Amino acid sequence: QVQLLESGGGVVQTGDSLRLSCAASGRTSSNPVAMGWFRQAPGKEREFVAAFKWSDSSSHYASSVKGRCTISRERAKNTVHLQMNSLRPEDSAVYYCARGDGVITSSIRTTSAYAYWGQGTQVTVSS
Repeated sequence: QVQLLESGGGVVQTGDSLRLSCAASGRTSSNPVAMGWFRQAPGKEREFVAAFKWSDSSSHYASSVKGRCTISRERAKNTVHLQMNSLRPEDSAVYYCARGDGVITSSIRTTSAYAYWGQGTQVTVSS
């Protein structure tokens, strides 16, 4: 089993920045296929934000955050970060970290690609 712990959420104003972190523990001796961030606002479905693919060290972003967010990893610490800049009220949501191991047959932009999920961290952007 793998446990994921998110941190870094909070209440900020429009235009501010936040850095979310996700630390993996447990059975992390093997590299994941990908680690991603998703978010879910009240009454809405969970949506893709960003993902980092281990095989080619590529980063992938939703169009709504591209140019404002950067996903990065700290390999030695089994941690991924999501730097979010120029935050908007519509970015307010619970942000979830996810990890996909083994063989992934779904797009890393979909929730079905990930077997492990964190508990989430709240991000609130006030106008």
